[in-house]
Amino acid sequence: MLRISEIFRSVQGEGSLTGTESVFLRTSGCNLRCRWCDTPYASFEPEGVARPYAEPLRAVLDYGVRHVVLTGGEPLLPRDATPLTAALQEAGRHVTIETAATVLRDVDCDLMSISPKRANSAPEGRWRDRHEAARDRPDVVRAMLDRHRCQFKFVCQTPADAEDALRYLDAVPAADRGLVFLMPEGVDAETLAEREAWLRPLAEAAGVRFGRRLHVELFGDARGT
Repeated sequence: MLRISEIFRSVQGEGSLTGTESVFLRTSGCNLRCRWCDTPYASFEPEGVARPYAEPLRAVLDYGVRHVVLTGGEPLLPRDATPLTAALQEAGRHVTIETAATVLRDVDCDLMSISPKRANSAPEGRWRDRHEAARDRPDVVRAMLDRHRCQFKFVCQTPADAEDALRYLDAVPAADRGLVFLMPEGVDAETLAEREAWLRPLAEAAGVRFGRRLHVELFGDARGT
């Protein structure tokens, strides 16, 4: 069973496939509570009803779009991520999975898109300890690197966030630096541009890539885009 928040067609806004037309299947439910989460309806206040994976599978395939992004929430929480991704690849779809890499699941994908949650993600209040205990799973990251093609994405609000991301990468030597993206935090194009001014040269000097957040540039923080 899969609890689905939404299914929609748009363009990928981040990472190596930025600008690629894709169908997004967003599962509902997350084991983390990042303070800057931009999809609370799939995390803090999860919505949707649980359905057999064949139902959202049909809905995705009906779009007739080759690229599919499984996102959340944390899309690797439900066990049915395994048969769903197998069926998508069997149908000839290119599958990207957006994950915080805190859950290891036997899945089929063409690209594992890992967004490690660093200390700057910790929320205030009762969820803080639970979030901190769950957010960093180097064993899961290593296993994903062994099994899949992986990209890493870090959202940075300050130069200190970028420096923390680079320290994290020092402990992950298997990560392909050509598939590491430092991206500005923000919910509007103006904020992204302001932060790009210092983040782009920092990324280039470190030998990683500056990452646009095209969906925010185009649509702001509108849902379903």
